Amino acid sequence: MKRQYQFTTKILALGIAITLWVLFRTLRTHFCTSDPATNPYKSPGEERFLYSVWHDSMIIPAFAGKHPCTMALTSQHADGSLVAHVLKLHNIPAIRGSTNRISIRATRDLMESAAENHIVITPDGPRGPNRQMSKGIAFLASRTGRAVVPTAYSCSRCWRFKGSWTDLIIPKPFAKVFLLAGPPIYIPPGIAAEQLQEYITRIQDSMDQLDHQAETKLHPEPIPTC
Repeated sequence: MKRQYQFTTKILALGIAITLWVLFRTLRTHFCTSDPATNPYKSPGEERFLYSVWHDSMIIPAFAGKHPCTMALTSQHADGSLVAHVLKLHNIPAIRGSTNRISIRATRDLMESAAENHIVITPDGPRGPNRQMSKGIAFLASRTGRAVVPTAYSCSRCWRFKGSWTDLIIPKPFAKVFLLAGPPIYIPPGIAAEQLQEYITRIQDSMDQLDHQAETKLHPEPIPTC
């Protein structure tokens, strides 16, 4: 039964990966960042980052371009297994874990991987609350010395697939898509758990501001007339 489930998961993942690859070839994507070093689709420099991506938007950055050195933290639930297979087919290896309860093994793997790879984390996964920052990404940043890059995404036309606690956003064919990366947020190494809240709040605020900027890219605010 387990082998049959694994086979079914791999076949489903292959179908999803091919469909998304074809879909994203039709999109008009625009990547916006004030720091070229934070562009995950370019050959990296010396620094590696932890990318903060809301769970409902995770399809967009995954398939918007080629990732030369990106890994992703995915949940240990059944849906996380499917996501891991889909990402692997797009050259994004996955580490299984949770931003709410990061296991010792996953923490060690993430710390080792951070030396050579960018890591994408959905800080409101795997079970929400939607678009609310958990402590995991700030904890990892303080332990790895890697800065957190907040992100946001918007698209002119999209599907929203309803889940148990959040939607899944997938752009429609030929849509215009904006991908924004904010300035890196550095967290002092090895700080105490009670000191993390300040940085969790900073990351949350930056994500919220970028969300507004991403929507403004699609719907520019009118310039007041005298």
